[in-house]
Amino acid sequence: MKTLNEIRSTFLNYFDAQGHQIVPSSPLVPRNDPTLMFTAAGMVQFKNLFTGVETREYSRATSAQKCVRAGGKHNDLDNVGYTARHHTFFEMLGNFSFGDYFKAEAIPFAWDLLTKEFGIDPNRLLVTVYHTDEEAVKIWKAHTGLPDERIIRIATDDNFWSAGPTGPCGPCTEIFYDHGDHIWGGPPGSPEEDGDRFVEIWNLVFMQYEQFEDGTRQPLPNQSIDTGMGIERVAALLQGTNDNYATDLMRNLIEASAHASSTDPDGPGKTHHRVIADHLRSTSFLIADGVMPSNEGRGYVLRRIMRRAMRHAHLLGVKDPLMHQLVPSLVQQMGAAYPELGQAQSLIRETLLLEETRFRQTLDRGLKLLDDELSGLPEGATLPGEAAFKLYDTYGFPLDLTQDALREKGRAVDTDGFDTAMAAQKAKARAAWAGSGEAADATVWFDVADKSGVTEFLGYDTESAEGQIVALVQGSDQVDAAAVGSDVQVALNQTPFYAESGGQVGDTGVIRTQTGIVNVTDTRKSAGVFVHFGHVVEGEVKPGQTAVLEVDRLRRSAIRANHSATHLLHEALRNALGDHVSQRGSLNAHDRLRFDFSHAKGLSQEELTQVEREVNDYIRQNTPVETRIMTPDDARAMGAQALFGEKYGDEVRVVSMGQLEGSGKGSDKSTYSLELCGGTHVRQTGDIGAFVLLGDSASSAGVRRIEALTGTEALAWLREQEAALSRVAAELKTATSDVPERVRALLDERRSLSNEVAQLRRELAMSGGGAAAPEAREVNGVKFIGQVLSGITGKDLPGLVDEHKAKLGSGAVLLIADTGGKAAVAGGVTQDLTDRVSAVDMVKAAVSELGGKGGGGRPDMAQGGGASAENAEAAIAAAENILKG
Repeated sequence: MKTLNEIRSTFLNYFDAQGHQIVPSSPLVPRNDPTLMFTAAGMVQFKNLFTGVETREYSRATSAQKCVRAGGKHNDLDNVGYTARHHTFFEMLGNFSFGDYFKAEAIPFAWDLLTKEFGIDPNRLLVTVYHTDEEAVKIWKAHTGLPDERIIRIATDDNFWSAGPTGPCGPCTEIFYDHGDHIWGGPPGSPEEDGDRFVEIWNLVFMQYEQFEDGTRQPLPNQSIDTGMGIERVAALLQGTNDNYATDLMRNLIEASAHASSTDPDGPGKTHHRVIADHLRSTSFLIADGVMPSNEGRGYVLRRIMRRAMRHAHLLGVKDPLMHQLVPSLVQQMGAAYPELGQAQSLIRETLLLEETRFRQTLDRGLKLLDDELSGLPEGATLPGEAAFKLYDTYGFPLDLTQDALREKGRAVDTDGFDTAMAAQKAKARAAWAGSGEAADATVWFDVADKSGVTEFLGYDTESAEGQIVALVQGSDQVDAAAVGSDVQVALNQTPFYAESGGQVGDTGVIRTQTGIVNVTDTRKSAGVFVHFGHVVEGEVKPGQTAVLEVDRLRRSAIRANHSATHLLHEALRNALGDHVSQRGSLNAHDRLRFDFSHAKGLSQEELTQVEREVNDYIRQNTPVETRIMTPDDARAMGAQALFGEKYGDEVRVVSMGQLEGSGKGSDKSTYSLELCGGTHVRQTGDIGAFVLLGDSASSAGVRRIEALTGTEALAWLREQEAALSRVAAELKTATSDVPERVRALLDERRSLSNEVAQLRRELAMSGGGAAAPEAREVNGVKFIGQVLSGITGKDLPGLVDEHKAKLGSGAVLLIADTGGKAAVAGGVTQDLTDRVSAVDMVKAAVSELGGKGGGGRPDMAQGGGASAENAEAAIAAAENILKG
């Protein structure tokens, strides 16, 4: 018996031998088709190859593509567990030709693989073709010998594929397997075609035409092949069953569920185990591809799948969280083919555990309230929409769970009434929001969010994607188009552009549509909508268009490095200064980072050096930067640091980086930095490159500010410092290593010369500056010296005043220095006269004459300054008047 893993390998190896490039599965979140919620077919990642927008080095490809159908137009969720072949997650095997081969090669490839490689009995196979595709009929007959009765012509769209009303399209041929007449059902096209006897296992699409708006078609210049084979269905027939859940992989997961719940895998809880096994795959792969449970978009669909599985675990009688216990079994089954599953194992387990722990409280309460609502209704009556909305809005019990619970009771929900209640609640919320003080022109974004939903952010995992423009705004009004030369604000259903938040600046980049290009200069968020501020540089853009979104990668990379370095800096500051350090604000831009933190005094050079060294140590450690989702309370209990002033919802992203020396991996105590953060980060600390502190300064009372550089900016700054040092060394005619000592010697020499000059100036001033030495005159019985000096600085005056006072023995002195446009004043009174006259009064009187204000000091010594020394003689006279009383 071939296992599912062997079937996958056989398929890929077969087409590899036929010259096909084996292409890894693309993520479940499509990067190149914003109209799809999840990747639901193997051709999604090749869409641009088929349309000619993109070319690659190969023209033949094969893949095993992981797919999810649980939302939008591809939604099998409600049937999963109750039928033999419905899944939320499945694998699609496919082979593709991009203008290389066509029908004559594709049909033999398929037939030979099935009958020779897989050994399927050709007598059990039949095919369908589009009713006008005689070319396919001839090829089937020539290569396989199939009789007419096993080549069924289908005239409906079931056998004609198209991407939409216009674009590439073409006929299909489908291969069916006959499980035998012991199973009810008829061949395709018959009244009994919905039975389980004849099962489609492979669909070959012949992309042959291009369809235009008027309905006409023309042959494509490069005709292509797109095929899809559901691996679960092929595994079922190769393993002798028509039930996908009986295949080896699904059976192993079902038995893991039965073992963990201590129940019979084939007993009364059989359906519950099937649901759990299927939903375990879809939830785990979605989480591994970056989708996190939320109340919007893809995150909501993920949460819906998770909670559906968890409710079935509840129905098994399981009291404790179950889903996270099954992840190792899934990784064992599928981790070799999909390594991302093993890499995200811990994140998947934690996310499932968190969600199930919280959901069990909601489930117990919701089911009790639902029973209370039903008790007042007639038997079999529909649950009123208002009651269902009350369960959702007040108690957090989602509509889909209410429907699932009622389904087992043979009841339904008035969904129209639910929608009416929901609309009324939104109108009430909008009125409350509009009156909250927000800017009036921001109401437009509430309207956008109400109509199109909030923006889904893809930027944790990618910097390029496709999105659909849902609104264009100029000023405060929505517009139908934005032409070249105009400024515009663009909203999309999904985006890789990060909106300014938590200290991280918004992304810049380019938005391209088929008709225009917008240069994005900033990204912000309003009412849950990511607003891309831009300038139309080519053509025009319109709402409804699909757009290619490209973030400025180099800028984002630098921003990520600065943001991650900020986390390391925070922890290094706590280690250096104490646990009182907490973040008080930050800026993470592309060219620098700024970090404000609580601390009462400036950092010493030793502290700055310690912090810088510690951050660089953990950068060089080059450990992974990991993100987990949990409740704020759980995150804080682990020791995660929260951003000052930030409001957190029911779930937060917890970013961890760095491994403490001497600690084992796996425990929270082994992590160096642990913070609540919604920003983007490097994948390894080594991606930061280098970290340089520029110093710290005061930001506000009790708050210090550090500025720093990382990566290429840090290296550029270091090179500038090195170049400046080299220039100084050249001027000093010494080696760079000797510059500090040479500078110290020069400073000592300068200090000595300055002292000598100051002494000479004093001596010159005391001697009269080359003229006769100043004579003391008596004013009101007090000996007084008043003198105007040049070539003397203001700081020299107090010393000269003291020397004059010493020579006088008893008396008063007023000296004025002409400092080149301004005047410095100093006055002194010997101690025996301070009870009669104050030096402060003398100086104030002199300063007033010199165009200055004030002056101060002690009764025996005072200083001041004036705007000019022109009135120096008048100033001396004013001082004399103070002595005269």
